[in-house]
Amino acid sequence: MSGKQISHEYANSILYDLQKAFWDERGKGARFRMTTVGREYFKDKGLAQVKSSSVTEIATAIGKILKDEGIVASLTPEQDDRLLRVRVQGCLHHDIEQRLVAKGVEPFTCVPANLVVMAIEEAVDRPVELAEIKVGDGTCDLLLVLFDRRQVP
Repeated sequence: MSGKQISHEYANSILYDLQKAFWDERGKGARFRMTTVGREYFKDKGLAQVKSSSVTEIATAIGKILKDEGIVASLTPEQDDRLLRVRVQGCLHHDIEQRLVAKGVEPFTCVPANLVVMAIEEAVDRPVELAEIKVGDGTCDLLLVLFDRRQVP
């Protein structure tokens, strides 16, 4: 291999094809199979940088990591009790979601959301679920549901 980097357009095109094929096979059930996408890459890169027990501070720390990696322009969390709303702007993968929506496919995976969920679950042992992704012009608005901490029997 030459060491030449591939374009984002090419990588996102392949990711789009894979996601669309998975949606065609599984429909809405695909969402529950995609919750760990991206975690392995970022587990070693950023999880150690999360040093808070505040849900919004955890999400903000993940946003900084994603911005430093060139994945997003910004990630802004806002917590309201059990709901965590996250606005992601300038995501590297945004065009994939736009293409899926144009084909009538409800957005069902989001790497930034997966990483926020992973960090919250690891830092405070609190289950989190991605409930909704709304794709806008250059933005995605995510709705995450926070559940009570796990009870140890």
